[in-house]
Amino acid sequence: MPNQNTDETIEKVQQQEQSVDEEKILQKYDKEYQYRRHIGKWKYLVSTIAITLSIYQLYTGLFGTLPSQQQRGFHLALGLGLIFLLYPGKSEKQKPWVSPVYTLLLLAGDFYLYYKEEISLVVAASLAVVILLFQLAKTFFHRPNSIPVFDLLLGLVGIGVGMYQFFFYEDIISRVGMYNDMDYIVAGTAVLMVLEAARRIVGLPIVVVASAALIYAWAGPSMPGFLNHRGFSVERVISHSYLSTEGILGIPIAISATYIFLYLFFGVLLQKTAVAQFFNDLALALTGRAVGGPAKAAVVASAFQGTITGSSVANTVGSGSFTIPMMKRNGYKGEFAAAVEASASTGGQLMPPIMGAAAFLMIEFTGIEYSTIALAAAIPALLYFSGVFIAVHLESKREGIIGLPKEQLPQLKELMLKRGYLLLPLVAIITILVMGQSPIRAALWGIGVAYVVGFLNKETRMGFRETLQLLEDGAKVALQVIAACAAAGIIVGVITLTGLGLKVAGGIIDIANQDLFLTMLFTMVASIILGMGLPTTANYVITATMAAPALLELGVPVIAAHMFVFYFGIVADITPPVALAAYAGSGIARSNPMQTAITAFKIAIAAFLIPYMFVYGPELVLAGDNVNTISIILAVITALVGMVGVSGSMLGYFVRESNWIERIIMIAGGLTLLAPGINTDIIGLALLGLVYIWQKFYRRTGSANA
Repeated sequence: MPNQNTDETIEKVQQQEQSVDEEKILQKYDKEYQYRRHIGKWKYLVSTIAITLSIYQLYTGLFGTLPSQQQRGFHLALGLGLIFLLYPGKSEKQKPWVSPVYTLLLLAGDFYLYYKEEISLVVAASLAVVILLFQLAKTFFHRPNSIPVFDLLLGLVGIGVGMYQFFFYEDIISRVGMYNDMDYIVAGTAVLMVLEAARRIVGLPIVVVASAALIYAWAGPSMPGFLNHRGFSVERVISHSYLSTEGILGIPIAISATYIFLYLFFGVLLQKTAVAQFFNDLALALTGRAVGGPAKAAVVASAFQGTITGSSVANTVGSGSFTIPMMKRNGYKGEFAAAVEASASTGGQLMPPIMGAAAFLMIEFTGIEYSTIALAAAIPALLYFSGVFIAVHLESKREGIIGLPKEQLPQLKELMLKRGYLLLPLVAIITILVMGQSPIRAALWGIGVAYVVGFLNKETRMGFRETLQLLEDGAKVALQVIAACAAAGIIVGVITLTGLGLKVAGGIIDIANQDLFLTMLFTMVASIILGMGLPTTANYVITATMAAPALLELGVPVIAAHMFVFYFGIVADITPPVALAAYAGSGIARSNPMQTAITAFKIAIAAFLIPYMFVYGPELVLAGDNVNTISIILAVITALVGMVGVSGSMLGYFVRESNWIERIIMIAGGLTLLAPGINTDIIGLALLGLVYIWQKFYRRTGSANA
């Protein structure tokens, strides 16, 4: 008995240490997790606001949304309030001179605009007060284990600007074009509040982009080339940004206040029903005995979990805390284990039926039903995970890593009989979507079924307190999306006000000289660069309004163009040098971060080619004129074989270790197979077949470098 107790104690300590490590890694690589954890008595205020927000969203989902400004204003109000209460204005890593310089620049700009008669004295003075409040909140009023006084005030102001729209939206509409000073003060304050909230929870890059957009709207006459426009007054810019439904309260926050919140809430609920461990066990039962079983299980588990989390970093840490140590124990290097998890977790945002939050924005930007978008994403998602799976298989063959013994794995039949009911919420969502119901109705059904399913297990059964905690956590997990969508709304507002989207699209086409491939290349680079600093939601909003129109202008089907920019916005999380998902995985694996990112890029390299495939062959996203079962099957088969060639070339292994000549032939064969057309398919198959026969029957082992 003493030995058993000792073993149990050690196991508990290890679990606690692992949990602490997960939290530290999330705080390091994901700003969403850099919140105050010890706020004393203020936790009751935070809980009340968060629970109110969740109840509001569930109520409007069940009984119908309110008028646009009210629905979005209330959502934004409580979101801003919670962000300022939970997220500090100054991190430990921030240089002490950053805040004063930032504040002085804002004040100088404020009074310059007053001097140039761009804004009235009342508006200038009001904005100056708000800016100074930001400075005080970030610098002088930090108290441990509490919420600084001025952050409380900022939270109150954040709630106030949102509620201004909620209570006075009819008056605001009646004053369009004739706004009063109070309207301008609230609008200017709202813009500043959104930028500061986004800085705290999303990061500085989105603030820089949004601020540049605001400056561009005002300084149009000074802009060069095709960016030049007539310019707008500050009053016009801030009123368009907040008082209309084309800026902060535009499409992004509208989707956040309806679809996105409910699906994020559903994801939190699923996590509380222990579905994550079920997915891990199910993945092991399906793939554990195969060559490289642990790594393949990581790919399958991440595909399952990614569809409900919608976050590359959170999925990497959540799944990786289980899969990465398992892969290392089985013989994989730390860099490869972390890279596999990061690559697979990043693809989770592509995985139907839920996908990432940005997928719901696609509904409004394309006018396509969500069920159609989910179906269109199915084949690219299959190809993405197949590409990662192929890379894992080839690396496992090279390293001689076999699967796990049968006795160490869960039994599939027993697993499904005991815990298969945990799949019912996902089945409910898919069923409702297939029946043609709205995504909101599907989410509500999923939430209801998941809540009931929780009662089937004593450990996950929710009482009154657990339900309140669920409501609180459901609101907190949506805060980053609220801030990102609000800041993205500023950018979209400027684009619609100035016509920037069409200007940029035209500029891209002119630079590419009307060439589709070059246009896709420029769009890919823009999407990845934006993705390095922006969450997928904001990234998609910007590229959908500025880059996707260039593809549409060249005749690319709507769904293919938008999936193209959506796809590359996602894979930015594993693209060096800013590969946050890979860095998070390296934190668990204790591996070299940059080497992990490079390895993740290699593993997913075939996946980087998939968007080009469905633009040239739109049948892969169920679009175009030649969509039929045979064409789809042929396109998928040739794509899979092509990815084998590309992955084998990148990893340097096919049937055996490959020399540089064989690698060149393999990548040539893989790329020609990925290109549409029967002639290219024949050439690609011939090239890969040549390498296969040579390595299989003629070249001796050990002559790879001959």
